[in-house]
Amino acid sequence: MPAESGSGPRRQKTDAGFVLDTRSLGRAPGSMREMRRTVTAPEKIGLELVGIPAGSEIDMDLTLQSVSEGVLVTGTVTAPIEGECSRCLEAFADDIELRLMELFAYPNSATEQTTEEDEIRRLVDDLIDLEPVIIDAVGLELPLQPLCQEDCPGLCPECGVRMAIAGSDHKHEILDPRWAGLAKFAADPAASDLNRSTEES
Repeated sequence: MPAESGSGPRRQKTDAGFVLDTRSLGRAPGSMREMRRTVTAPEKIGLELVGIPAGSEIDMDLTLQSVSEGVLVTGTVTAPIEGECSRCLEAFADDIELRLMELFAYPNSATEQTTEEDEIRRLVDDLIDLEPVIIDAVGLELPLQPLCQEDCPGLCPECGVRMAIAGSDHKHEILDPRWAGLAKFAADPAASDLNRSTEES
């Protein structure tokens, strides 16, 4: 990622959390280093209805490889997710596994000089910041309309009860609106008494 700009002092990043120090890797093409790290999500990562909750543990199993133009990061990232079903509105929990493959270009490399800032990520002070990579990957992986299960039947359109617990025999009598007035008349005790009196006379 590009260096932070501004007149104020820049916050110094260190080899912790989502930030990886590549100095021990060296720049000889083919040099590799494997690493595992567990990071606590500082805030929710994901979409409005589903995401990795703040405070969750994110497990990273990565390989850093030095190539001619930068450092190639590959591996997997796993984390718990929580969400709200878009059909039945019930909360649910699951896990997400992401596969990463991201090149971080060296400063002044041909790749760095011939690409725009938003086309490829950069090393800054020999450090790699994986947080924006993971945020982007999670956003692409998660569905915009999450489901608690693929065949979730949703809610009853008449009474709003969850169809998953209502049972297969759950139904409502749908009255033709043309007869709605007559149904109200029949349900009115005063109207029923008047009707009986008329019949008896």
